[in-house]
Amino acid sequence: MKLASIDNNTRDGELVVVNKELTKAIRVPEIASTMQLAIDNWADNETKLQNIYEQLNSGTLTTGTFDFATVRVLAPIPRAYHWADGSAYVTHVELVRKARNAELPESFWTDPLMYMGASDAFIGAHDDIEIENEEWGIDFESEVAVITDDVPAGVSAEEALNHIKFVTIINDVSLRNLIPNELSKQFGFYQSKPWTSFAPVIVSVDELKNEFVDGKLHLPLISALNGEVLGTPNAGIDMTFNFGELIAHAAKTRSLMAGTVIGSGTVANQGSPTGSSCIAEIRCLETIKDGKPSTPFMKFGDQIEIEMKNAVGASIFGKINQKVKKYEKK
Repeated sequence: MKLASIDNNTRDGELVVVNKELTKAIRVPEIASTMQLAIDNWADNETKLQNIYEQLNSGTLTTGTFDFATVRVLAPIPRAYHWADGSAYVTHVELVRKARNAELPESFWTDPLMYMGASDAFIGAHDDIEIENEEWGIDFESEVAVITDDVPAGVSAEEALNHIKFVTIINDVSLRNLIPNELSKQFGFYQSKPWTSFAPVIVSVDELKNEFVDGKLHLPLISALNGEVLGTPNAGIDMTFNFGELIAHAAKTRSLMAGTVIGSGTVANQGSPTGSSCIAEIRCLETIKDGKPSTPFMKFGDQIEIEMKNAVGASIFGKINQKVKKYEKK
């Protein structure tokens, strides 16, 4: 099934079921008013929502439906109790370190990197990326993310796969020029990671049975900046840690609550001319080749589009389509 949250002038939006083609949707207040409430009681709600989804796709359900394109979409889960981003594509980390002549610790291949991000608010697929200063090095990061139900502490990587309920794509915006100072303190990201944006819909794992295999989403992730495609890496290739392993890592010492969002980190394919999903990696490749980077970070007015399509070219999650805008205090 495909679910979304639409704007209803509340922080958490209103839950809707969306058809496969992303053209029609319907509100389901009799089941759950918000995405978080739906996931909190997933054992009771899954079958009810699946029935609505099937009726919506078959055309037997018409009363109460509306054109999905006519409403403002929020992030599918506008705020979550827990958001943790991994770095599952270790070749990406290796490249970044190579560009600054730093060795990659051997442990990075066996023990995932992960940080906890800001989950008090996520932003919608068409919301502006509002940043105060261009000099902070504004970058996009195209990623895959999953949403879980309740995950017990100490879960194995194999068991963790059963707790993945939804898959989507995200733009984990980074402020590259703020990162070095933060990491030098050895206490992780904070100021360098503004709000993360989500695709319009999340998609249940059963809907992706041919693409989401072994905890990896085996499809190209397309990133285009100002209309120019910068990368199309396949998210199922070069993923050192699958989502089961990432979830198990996050749940090693504590349970994860329903609605937890786990990110893959920047999708990257090693050795591919279109294998990058962020400007930073492109700049690293330029530095290794030419001794210095030539591609600038994003500026005010730039437009970033991120999308994933199925084998017949149809958009699976809808398109992230955002402009970078100067933040003005209100």
